[in-house]
Amino acid sequence: MTNATARAADLGARIDAAVAAGELDGLHGLVVQRGGRVLLERYYSGQDWSWGEDLGQVTFGPDTLHDLRSVTKSIVALLYGVALAEGKVPPPEAVLIEQFPAYPDLAADPARRQWRVAHALGMTLGIEWNENLPYTSAANSEIAMEMAADRIRFVLERPIVEPPGRRWHYCGGATALIGHLIARGTGVDLADYARRALLAPLGIDRFGWLRGGDGTPSAASGLRLAPRDLARLGQLVLQRGAWQGRTVVPAAWIDALLQPRVEIEPPLSYGWHWYLGQVARPWVAAFGNGGQRLYVAPGLELAVAISAGNYNKPDQGQMPLKLWRKIVLPGVAAG
Repeated sequence: MTNATARAADLGARIDAAVAAGELDGLHGLVVQRGGRVLLERYYSGQDWSWGEDLGQVTFGPDTLHDLRSVTKSIVALLYGVALAEGKVPPPEAVLIEQFPAYPDLAADPARRQWRVAHALGMTLGIEWNENLPYTSAANSEIAMEMAADRIRFVLERPIVEPPGRRWHYCGGATALIGHLIARGTGVDLADYARRALLAPLGIDRFGWLRGGDGTPSAASGLRLAPRDLARLGQLVLQRGAWQGRTVVPAAWIDALLQPRVEIEPPLSYGWHWYLGQVARPWVAAFGNGGQRLYVAPGLELAVAISAGNYNKPDQGQMPLKLWRKIVLPGVAAG
């Protein structure tokens, strides 16, 4: 048995024991990939939902699609870089409101003219937005956006509460704007563009993309992938956008996404639609409701995809954080 095989067996045994002891409740799937190779995979059974639709008890496996929820946001940010390289979308320094000529009344507002595309990418628009309420509530801003007759106007006309760039404030509406720019600029549906520009080049041919009431793919939370394919996207980030000798996402864009732009809460900061942190070594991550996670640790050549079913629970972040910090990172770093 090689050292790598022994480490994988030990790590897998620790994870199985933690699941059996009830310490990782809600875990559905886990893929740990290091150096471009799968170190281990684990799949379990559990109750699942897809955007509130009860899927019942599901036995998960390598090919089972799973809601990514807000991990979708980070994938959309990758797509923006591809579209930018193709000259299809405006650069980050462009005036954001000018990209929406259908709303001249809003474009006339001097305060809204302060917005740049970068403020949407960094969630620092300074608008009134509340996603702290359950996603089953119409008072939740993202749900209200999905229910609005015009989701883009809904976002752009939110009251401004502070100057842009000052503070990070979680906002699915910002991602909706980014998704709209991609779709308008490329002339194709966001899901179709994702298939052509990002997923197919990585050999990902099975995915789903949930749509709002108006038929538009949800840029904020609609993507469904198997954990194995989510881990591939993590590997793409590790490789600075390169895949099998081909540039899929420009390296400079990966670097831009992962540059700290605003502090959230020490030691957590935010780039452009990606979280940045450090536990012994720096890492970057995409987070989603219910415990969905994509962790990438460049110093360890590590990509970890987690799927889970703890949707809307107040402590939903504790399980993946424990799995990442207390089990996976120490288990991999020890080798």
